[in-house]
Amino acid sequence: MTATAPASTARSSQRIWALAWPIILSNITVPLLGLVDTAVVGHLPDSRYLAAVTLGATLFGFLYWGFGFLRMGTTGLTSQAAGREDDESVKTLLGQSLLLAAAIGVVLILAGDPLIALGLRLLDGSPEATRLAAEYAGIRLLSAPAVLANYAILGWFLGQQNSRVTLALLVLTNGVNIVLDLVFVVGLGMTSDGVAWATVIADYTALAFGLWRVWHQLAGLGGRFRRARLLRLSAYGELFRVNAQLFVRTLGLLFAMAFFTSRGAAQGDTVLAANAVLLQFIMLTSYGLDGFAHAAEALTGRAVGRGRWEEFAASVRAAARFSLLTAGLASLAFALGGPWLIALLTGLPEVRDTAGEYLPWMVAMPLIAVWSYLLDGVFIGTTSTREMRNSIFIALAVYLPAWWLSRGLGNHGLWLAFTLFTTVRSGVLIAYYRHYRRTRWSGADA
Repeated sequence: MTATAPASTARSSQRIWALAWPIILSNITVPLLGLVDTAVVGHLPDSRYLAAVTLGATLFGFLYWGFGFLRMGTTGLTSQAAGREDDESVKTLLGQSLLLAAAIGVVLILAGDPLIALGLRLLDGSPEATRLAAEYAGIRLLSAPAVLANYAILGWFLGQQNSRVTLALLVLTNGVNIVLDLVFVVGLGMTSDGVAWATVIADYTALAFGLWRVWHQLAGLGGRFRRARLLRLSAYGELFRVNAQLFVRTLGLLFAMAFFTSRGAAQGDTVLAANAVLLQFIMLTSYGLDGFAHAAEALTGRAVGRGRWEEFAASVRAAARFSLLTAGLASLAFALGGPWLIALLTGLPEVRDTAGEYLPWMVAMPLIAVWSYLLDGVFIGTTSTREMRNSIFIALAVYLPAWWLSRGLGNHGLWLAFTLFTTVRSGVLIAYYRHYRRTRWSGADA
């Protein structure tokens, strides 16, 4: 490590925190909307409306998560172009990502009926709740182009180290959504359809705001859009390469989560509910870890674009310190306050007792998962998405046999398999990182 490394790490720490805190704060606004949706629809006289919104929201959560590559891929490529001071590529990447988002959104709308039918069949709700959920989903699907375009816009701004747009967009989206929930359901007497229309209007409102911010950002950039690079399919090669690997990786991760849920459900409703409560612990931890991982995406990508490997190493060190501190605090909080948090999330005694039995897995999880969050950010910033894909599928190759061999342990065996999945995923990414720091990302000790 050179004599300037401590100062470099200190500067990187300041940049990491400046980028991370708006993301962390914006993440916290997400469950607020879910609480309001639940509270508004949950006070209607028939529980089928709440069931419909729950089914529909679950369906779209999985669907849109699958297209999260539009945010991640745009961030990595944009941050590298910004590091090279290649404003023309920064502009072109925005145009390409928005066109890709619009195309996928239109395809989703056109394929909406069979997609919704298949998704709701897999979720297996009651006939009446499924009928209402299909109506809800048909409305929600109209916002697909806006949702995916917002992903691209968020990734583009983050790639330029502007995470405050993330905060502004999510606060606006959720704020408009909450207000319209109250207007449509409480004021106008609508039901689950009112919640769906509130979300659609909020998504397009956020898109209008995002495009307005884009317009102002473009004014400060040099270069120009090259129409040929927007209209020629071959010009999308790098974007397709990065996004395709991220898409496959996300499918693998979705499978791992769905498998965990289904195997828990096979053990009965109480175990399923207890596991759902404990997964909220992972979600809470992710609010902080995602913020530092996203910051690492922007800073490592910029360093790669500039070819400054000491800056790259300092950014990783700074992000690692924040991430490890967050993970350590989360583990401590779960160890000391886990029973209280479980009680906050459920009032059912049998679910509380069952969740408490498996709480030790949650105490260990943040310290294991922290590396996959952090290094996902690093690998997105360097656009090394093939390695991210490999880490998921190598982990799956351990996860599924581990579950099979530990079935006799019941739900402890399921948590053991899931913990091994997380451990292997983190271990593979660490091995890739250490190898690449000695080879393609060489220059200074990390």
